[in-house]
Amino acid sequence: MFRPNDLILRTTTSLIAFILLGFAIYLLLAGHNSPGGGFVGGLMTASAIVLMYMSYGSEALEKILPVNYRILIPSGLLLAVVTGVGSFFFNESFLSHTYGYFQFPIFGKIELATAMLFDIGVYLTVLGVTITIILSIANDR
Repeated sequence: MFRPNDLILRTTTSLIAFILLGFAIYLLLAGHNSPGGGFVGGLMTASAIVLMYMSYGSEALEKILPVNYRILIPSGLLLAVVTGVGSFFFNESFLSHTYGYFQFPIFGKIELATAMLFDIGVYLTVLGVTITIILSIANDR
């Protein structure tokens, strides 16, 4: 079976995927205070994973990332909905969020917001949906 020479693609994928994943985490963490968030972070992570699938193939990447992406969809939706419904327990309207400042040993004083939990839910849902759709189309024969 003929296999094309994909040395350049594999070499650059290692660097590009690392940069994409780092930027995706930045977008996820900065999303509740500035542009970005779970949706864009999920799309960036999905693009890095798809790039690795194209470079290394599905067998190699499934050994490295043994994740069932279809499980991420209901998990992310559940986290996002629970975050929104959680405000009912404090007599607030749906999706009302709050924040606070907490002292951590190494990092110091950090702001934590409940909007971050919602963003993580959106991140997991978008990642699961995007990868599931792209891999379903790619494996359709």
